[in-house]
Amino acid sequence: MIGACKPEIKIPKPTSGGADFSRYIALGNSLTAGYADGGLYLAGQQNSYPSIMAKQMQSVGGGVFNQPLFSAAQANGSGYLSLTGFSSLGSPILTPVTSNLAIRGQVNVPGFGNVVLYTKYTGDIENYGVPGIKLLHITYAPYGDLNGYYERLLPGDAPTNSTPYLNFVMAKPFTFFSNWLGNNDALGYATSGGAGDQLTDPNTFALLYNLLINTLTTKNANGVTPKGVVGTIPDVTSIPYFNTVTVDAVVAGVQKLIPQAKGIYINALVSGTTYAPRLATSSDLIVLTFPTSMIGTTVNTPYGQLPYGLTPYSPIDNQYILDANEVKLTREHVIAFNNTIKSVAAAHGLAVFDAYTFLNNVKQYGLLVDGIGLNSDYISGGIFSLDGVHLTPRGYAIVANQFIDAINTKYGSNIPEADVASYPSVKFP
Repeated sequence: MIGACKPEIKIPKPTSGGADFSRYIALGNSLTAGYADGGLYLAGQQNSYPSIMAKQMQSVGGGVFNQPLFSAAQANGSGYLSLTGFSSLGSPILTPVTSNLAIRGQVNVPGFGNVVLYTKYTGDIENYGVPGIKLLHITYAPYGDLNGYYERLLPGDAPTNSTPYLNFVMAKPFTFFSNWLGNNDALGYATSGGAGDQLTDPNTFALLYNLLINTLTTKNANGVTPKGVVGTIPDVTSIPYFNTVTVDAVVAGVQKLIPQAKGIYINALVSGTTYAPRLATSSDLIVLTFPTSMIGTTVNTPYGQLPYGLTPYSPIDNQYILDANEVKLTREHVIAFNNTIKSVAAAHGLAVFDAYTFLNNVKQYGLLVDGIGLNSDYISGGIFSLDGVHLTPRGYAIVANQFIDAINTKYGSNIPEADVASYPSVKFP
């Protein structure tokens, strides 16, 4: 007689390993806050990757995780973009959501300009994600006057704030942290086409990152030396914001209407601060928000009326193009930032989520999760939201799991992963 063997499947019991998750806090920028679709709003906040991580940590002793949520009556927060349809050519139609906002006004800060102010949040906080913040800002005392998202967390009204971000985070003891600061130290330069922001100096980044991690890992008033996980900076040039509207596609459209057109002209970085017009190549990146309808329209130049983008005397404006040299410069800075992040994390025994490698692999190979095929394509890829920079709830769940995997590997914990399939991607009309 042949006896059948019944397999026994053992599911490991959730354990905290060598870490204490009783008060977990998250530091970071818009990605940490749950920003999506070009804005910060309640549904995005509720699906931030730290909140997803905190839910999973509850099975291994994780505590309450408070976020500075907008109220139900002001659920649309700063406002955001909604997908309301597609044009006859298949282009998405994005409509700004402008009702039920949490905007209380604006203030003019002398020497800086107008700052939008949001409804104040009062209460405990574990998610310290602040859209727009750079590592460069964490010790800058007036920053609470310059960033409305940070200002809403502080008791004072702009322009009277003087609490540096790092001091604000350290005001209450914690046992575990995640840190994903540093993205904006490269992203702002890139999304402005190199025209509206500056890359943070790598040496300055290193000094501040060391200060940040030294501070976060200092034994607190409860006698606890916090442990944590950090994320590296993604290759910001690999996101849909720079890879959806391509030079090849724009040139093909132009040449269909004007066969004799050589291509499109851009004002490209030569070296230092010197720019010169030249024909664009596939190594130049066009931003997602570039209004392609401008190509060929008549514009005023010192040489008379000329078609926009079609002559070296009427090149496309810098803010719409991250040219090849600017791409190289951005990547060099990100690599330098990541070398610092990994070396500092190693020195302090912290877990590391290598977002740079992970997201580049997703762009190159795609991703299969729970039987769902995902990639970095705009809208259809499922990971990036309508702004082409930030993530969908499903994308945030994927990132949460990557952080969790890094934590489990480093600390011998067994935090269960989130069910990625239960989180939505872009909402279709």
